[in-house]
Amino acid sequence: MITLLIVDDHDLVRTGLRHIISGDSGIEVVGEAGDGEEAIIKNRDLKPDVVLLDISMPGLSGFEVTKRLRQASPDARIIILTVHTESPYPSKLLDAGATGYLTKGCEASELLEAIHSVACGKRYIGGDIAQRLALSLLPGASKSPFDNLTSREIEVALMLMQGMGAPQIAETMKLSPKTVATYKYRVYDKLNVHKEVELMKLALRYGIIEVENH
Repeated sequence: MITLLIVDDHDLVRTGLRHIISGDSGIEVVGEAGDGEEAIIKNRDLKPDVVLLDISMPGLSGFEVTKRLRQASPDARIIILTVHTESPYPSKLLDAGATGYLTKGCEASELLEAIHSVACGKRYIGGDIAQRLALSLLPGASKSPFDNLTSREIEVALMLMQGMGAPQIAETMKLSPKTVATYKYRVYDKLNVHKEVELMKLALRYGIIEVENH
């Protein structure tokens, strides 16, 4: 039996996922979490075989949660399930330790296949994501300026776009305010922006955030 933890900040999404997964007798949902901090606690207490993780959540995003889950459990098997298909999300999250990456538009059968695959120690990347990753490697492929950010810098950028200030980001990420300020200015410098409204416009343009979230 594969044990699974579902992490998504939308109750309706978690309910839908639980319903889909209940149709597979080889998978048991042992817990749910609505944000990153809760996911880390539930993972520690429940020790699931697989974590099904959304990226865009209040507070800690999927980047930081993936890192912390892998730090706590080096063999953690994490499937990213998200609406985000654009670079740099897939490559950065796979580099951070995710073992699977699917979009929320995938078929239910593919989701179940992915859970079984990563539970067996394999990687699983959805077909649409694999195609985008392959195309991004071709000579002359257009690049997102966000590709130049580290995963920690992307995390800080996402929190800035949630309206969080440096002290709040520092507390959430367990960093000093000075370190957060350094990351912030690195983000601004690499993206050639000077204030948060410019950062948000650029993020919307490259699909880093969705219009409906703001």
